[in-house]
Amino acid sequence: MTIALRLPQELEDRLTILAKKTHRSKSSYAREALELHIEEMEDFYLSKAILANPGKIYSLEEVEKMCGLED
Repeated sequence: MTIALRLPQELEDRLTILAKKTHRSKSSYAREALELHIEEMEDFYLSKAILANPGKIYSLEEVEKMCGLED
């Protein structure tokens, strides 16, 4: 898949310098940044959904009883 991005000039300059210094492509850095950011955003929205609807909340006593750890 090909994506075209419009970057602010400063960011494009930084990306170009980094790619030249490391002999990697600008695309490889863009792909890496997207992978990391998408994973963080997926985690963020999953957490948000769980906090909005946490389901049943168990007390320690209930968990101990369910696991057969009662004193």
